[in-house]
Amino acid sequence: MAVKIRLQRHGKKGKPFYWIVAADERAKRDGRYLEKLGTYNPNINPALISLDIDKSVRWIQFGAQPTDTARTILSNEGVLLKNHLINGVKKGALTDEQVEEKFQEWISEKTSSVDNKKSQLDKEADNKKKKALELEKEASAKRKEKAEEALAAEEKAIAAEEAPAAEEAPAAEEAPAAEEAPAAEEAPAAEEAPAAEEAPAAEEAPAAEEAPAAEEAPAAEEAPAAEEAPAKEKK
Repeated sequence: MAVKIRLQRHGKKGKPFYWIVAADERAKRDGRYLEKLGTYNPNINPALISLDIDKSVRWIQFGAQPTDTARTILSNEGVLLKNHLINGVKKGALTDEQVEEKFQEWISEKTSSVDNKKSQLDKEADNKKKKALELEKEASAKRKEKAEEALAAEEKAIAAEEAPAAEEAPAAEEAPAAEEAPAAEEAPAAEEAPAAEEAPAAEEAPAAEEAPAAEEAPAAEEAPAAEEAPAKEKK
């Protein structure tokens, strides 16, 4: 039976969480397994790995073949290194004490590296927070400045609108005094002059037109009676 060391998926959708297991290569990925070796959580940075190194080395010694992802994890945790050192003991190149000593040195270096990485990540996170806070302060200051400018402009506009209204008010108040002028307009009383228009009575002059009565002068035409003078010629 061929054995695989692989990842078995668990966790919620979008937040996978894996078990590192030794399982029959014919079994389904998330099916039955022979032994659970550890866990792998990729949802945080750096990824959190919990692994039983001795059990993993034993399965490697038994011939279990890790998948590509599992091999990366095992190498990162020192399983493959320890397996290599143990093979050196089998060949007589190293002793168990030397294997343990070398492995502990590697663990110390690895831990220091991980700590440095965490420290760097924490520092970067703090810098990002500070930068974000500064940007937020600047944005807040700009918003406040714009609000103050808008308020000042609005107050200025209101003051400008009220000033003309205040200037027009006194002039409007003087208007009633001018309205007294109608009192002087009593002059229309003088309009009684139409009484003088009685002059048309003088138009009675046409009565003088009776002059035509003088036209009786034609009566003087009786003068021809004087023409009787020729009668004296009889003397």
